[in-house]
Amino acid sequence: MVEHLLPALFAMLLWWGGTGVILVLDGLRRETFRWTLLGATLLLAVGLVGLSASATSLTPTGVYAAFTCAILVWAWIEVTFLTGVLTGPRRTPCPPGARGWPRFRAAVAAILWHELAILAGAAIVAVLTAGGPNRIGLWTFLMLAAMRLSAKLNIFLGVRNLGEALLPDHLRYIESYFARRPMNALFPVSIMAGVALCIGLVAVAAAPGADAGTAAGFTLLASLAVFGVLEHALMILPFPPEAMWRWLLPGARQGAAIPLGDHRDRCGAVTKTDAPPPHGSRT
Repeated sequence: MVEHLLPALFAMLLWWGGTGVILVLDGLRRETFRWTLLGATLLLAVGLVGLSASATSLTPTGVYAAFTCAILVWAWIEVTFLTGVLTGPRRTPCPPGARGWPRFRAAVAAILWHELAILAGAAIVAVLTAGGPNRIGLWTFLMLAAMRLSAKLNIFLGVRNLGEALLPDHLRYIESYFARRPMNALFPVSIMAGVALCIGLVAVAAAPGADAGTAAGFTLLASLAVFGVLEHALMILPFPPEAMWRWLLPGARQGAAIPLGDHRDRCGAVTKTDAPPPHGSRT
């Protein structure tokens, strides 16, 4: 039991605590962003070196190191996005009245450099871990990328809670590409895929005869998958997803949510819901 409980707790603390640290740093004055980026870049270097070094060791220590280092690489990508360094060539709101393909193209242009950074990160992590028995770092990064892509698509298509309260002021224009609806057709598919992934990872972690490194590594991955499903579920539940980090948010961002009801998004799409207004939202 301990061999599964400890990795689950470690993954939870790293996921929740890491998100909290990024939110705090992102809430500081913009003059501090250069130091945030410098610190994130140093941690990126540590993460890349650690991924290469841990790839040869499928021990509990090796898988913890690989998991942590993949999170450090991912954190650099998140920090560069939230500070506005790597977003996209388009830095203006969605064109009024845009629909369908034009709206999708505009949304992609708003985050294109961020998406390319994720692809580059995945390629670098794959190269650094190639040939070694410990692929936990690679799978961690790919899971984070897949969960984030699913979240972005669901928010673009429309969900109840958009999470705009977590967007810093200099990225407010990105909110115009979101759509607020009770749910969309992709959402159930995302949830089912996430649950299936959780079940598969737990099965490997708890398989009879699994060595300590495999049990720890796949428990870490299963925990990460559970958090991804939770984040997706919070998109449609009747309370704000950012509640988990509300005490870290500046007052202005805590009150940034748009009430539900008849709502016309900035691209001109009209959406309706009978749900009560939330206290806030998150993305």
